[in-house]
Amino acid sequence: MQPSWRLLATAATGNGLRPAPMALLPPIPLYRRLFRAHRKHLPHEERLIGDEYIKAEFRAHRNVDNPAHLIGFLTEWQLYAQKIEGKSWVGEKLDPEKVEKMSDQQMGQLYELMKAIQKRHRDGSEE
Repeated sequence: MQPSWRLLATAATGNGLRPAPMALLPPIPLYRRLFRAHRKHLPHEERLIGDEYIKAEFRAHRNVDNPAHLIGFLTEWQLYAQKIEGKSWVGEKLDPEKVEKMSDQQMGQLYELMKAIQKRHRDGSEE
């Protein structure tokens, strides 16, 4: 996986997945950018949750060899970083096409996240 990162980053601009506003960042600079965006733009509690999620996802995808999966993974995280930095994520709804493409495991994770947010909101409004 590691020897081909630069090749993937240069090939990603014309891959047809999605028109990227800027060149695809290699994993380590993107990883750092995500943490920096969290540090600058998210409240402390959201930052802690987000940082742990970033770490887990990058670890889980460390040994992926499929170039299409790598490009998709890096592209989505780069778009996420752009949204966090621009605050355009506030109030944004999930894209129905992306929800339909999710696996059962991803849907379960999304449901658990929704329940945790609802519980936190209930607990916060009771105080």
